[in-house]
Amino acid sequence: MTPQLQQAIRLLQLSSVELQQEIQEVLESNPLLEKVGDERADDPTPSEIESNSTLTETIPEELNIDAEWDDVYDPAWKVKNTASESGSSDFIETMHSNPEGLHDHLLWQVDMSNLSVQDKAIARLIIDYINDDGYLTENLEQVFDSLSDSLLIDFDEVEAVLTFVQNLGPTGIAARDLGECLLLQLNKSAKNHPLYKKAACLLSKNLDLLEKRDYTGIKRSLGLSSSKLETLMTLIRSFDPKPGKIFSTESADYITPDIYVRKTNGRWRISLNSDIQPELQVNHYYADMLNKENTQVSNTATNPSQQQEATRYIKDNLQQARWFIKSLDNRNHTIVNVAEAIIERQQAFLQYGDEAMKPMVLKDLADQLGLHESTISRVTTHKFMHTPRGIYEFKHFFSSHVSTDTGGECSATAIRAMIKKMIDNEDPAKPLSDNKLTNLLKERGINVARRTVAKYREALTIPSSHDRKVFA
Repeated sequence: MTPQLQQAIRLLQLSSVELQQEIQEVLESNPLLEKVGDERADDPTPSEIESNSTLTETIPEELNIDAEWDDVYDPAWKVKNTASESGSSDFIETMHSNPEGLHDHLLWQVDMSNLSVQDKAIARLIIDYINDDGYLTENLEQVFDSLSDSLLIDFDEVEAVLTFVQNLGPTGIAARDLGECLLLQLNKSAKNHPLYKKAACLLSKNLDLLEKRDYTGIKRSLGLSSSKLETLMTLIRSFDPKPGKIFSTESADYITPDIYVRKTNGRWRISLNSDIQPELQVNHYYADMLNKENTQVSNTATNPSQQQEATRYIKDNLQQARWFIKSLDNRNHTIVNVAEAIIERQQAFLQYGDEAMKPMVLKDLADQLGLHESTISRVTTHKFMHTPRGIYEFKHFFSSHVSTDTGGECSATAIRAMIKKMIDNEDPAKPLSDNKLTNLLKERGINVARRTVAKYREALTIPSSHDRKVFA
């Protein structure tokens, strides 16, 4: 495999963000490659360079300038903060600082506490076992066993330190289950609530009724009227089931579409997103050096060997620049061809949505375009298409097929959309079971097994009919 082909394949599998980074790196490393519009009509000649060097040498290090610092210094990068004593904060420091995570926040509170050295060691290990949602992932016996070899402690001490950690912020942290998490928040913020005892009983003894939304059972178990039940549920809904999430350090991922799809004069048309990559060209000033009989290189070379080395350097970078531009053109051409083939097959989806998605696999496009399946896979990974229905990854349009009674085929995407629509329209008191969904699909001529329906439902993150049932 030639270096040129390796480069073309690597560029093909890059996402739009990765491609922009790659282009910037190549622009910085190759002086013969530049963005269109960045070239200058007055590229310096060697004599001008020499003249500029002479001028630079005559400029003194310090000049008497009739200007104040504020005349040339723009303080806009400093962010005003009226709440602070100084009135401002360093924007640069803020921009490059990392957000504090949950573990860092908890460890800081432990370090600032009056706990003994031994208890702080216990607290740190407990914090290590807290996940991003704020829950303790190991039982106290495991924590005790991990510490007993290095510390002379009793199990009661581990329990006491856990209680201390559970009183740190955010409220509800280090709970071992949902009931304990909500109960910690209840004890912290609602001890004076008129329904405090009822809420504590529900969270500690009847959490299963809450999880099943068995409101009739909750009223009967706690002896509540409908109005008090509503007040109780309002109180419980005010608590955070995942208190650790407020310290999530995950940054938002912004999708830049590679292709735009629009309907013009009754036809679907696609276009490349020109904002993804700049238009590139070879720097003509340096390239022309190689075409002149008396090259400009000779004016700056002190001996023939230096001249040859400079010429070879320009030739190598010129060839690499041309290869890179050609590889980008090939990448764009391939993406456009694949996108056109996808849209040609999935026009019904654009018109009617997921339920009209046609079955399509990589081999279908590979055969149509005369490309290898691995090439189609590279093109459709981390590439996105902006359509009137939203932004979709290319892979969204691929799905396996299921045979229908009429001899046709239905895509898995369409079946999932049908299942979701059925569940959205079901009676909450009598939710549709997987078996019932299977029979409803059969009535539409789609033959799928019940376990397949269950798999599609789980892929949609939809609970079972038992968990969806709402008790009156």
